[in-house]
Amino acid sequence: MPPSAPELQLTLDCVDPHAQARWWAGLLGYEVTDAHAVVTALLESGELPLNDVVEDGGRRAFRDAAAADPVGTRPRLYVQRVPEAKSAKNRLHLDVRVRPSDLTAEVDRVVAPGGSFVEYSCRGEHRWAVRRDPEGNEFCLT
Repeated sequence: MPPSAPELQLTLDCVDPHAQARWWAGLLGYEVTDAHAVVTALLESGELPLNDVVEDGGRRAFRDAAAADPVGTRPRLYVQRVPEAKSAKNRLHLDVRVRPSDLTAEVDRVVAPGGSFVEYSCRGEHRWAVRRDPEGNEFCLT
């Protein structure tokens, strides 16, 4: 039997993992993972110290990590706290595919909850928008 295909999870370093997970979930149509039951079980068993837990939206969550899960086969997004703020251009960025006719509306939709616009670019007939999430991570709507 051939080995199963590996699953892809994208990990994003940030300062506020819960806010970033909510923002990216909204952009991508994902659901923020509800870790309440897991966190509660780990607390009750003594495997997780109380200072590693936060309350987010009335639910217990890991202090330093959150995730956004896709519907279907798209990659999962894992968001983790790091001590330093973003300071340089991403070495890897996401391209979020949208219909060309929806590009301008999608640019506006991303700005509303805290994203920012960098520029439009084009190559031949292909046009895309360079964007930043609320913590400055670059991505493209293409």
